[in-house]
Amino acid sequence: MREEFTVSNVKCGGCVKAIETGLSALAGVDSVSVEIQGGKVTVTGPDLDRPQLSAALTKLGYPESQ
Repeated sequence: MREEFTVSNVKCGGCVKAIETGLSALAGVDSVSVEIQGGKVTVTGPDLDRPQLSAALTKLGYPESQ
């Protein structure tokens, strides 16, 4: 399973690390990749919960862009 998000506030490698670390700690997450340009976050895993991932991104300071 794969979920993609476009988020705000991704500006540097530190942001990437914070997102990767924060989301990787969630159950069901196998991998996280982040593109600084455009703020694209891709999460893969066998059993992903999109609302949970979105809430975690917001809590980390990277809310989904509209």
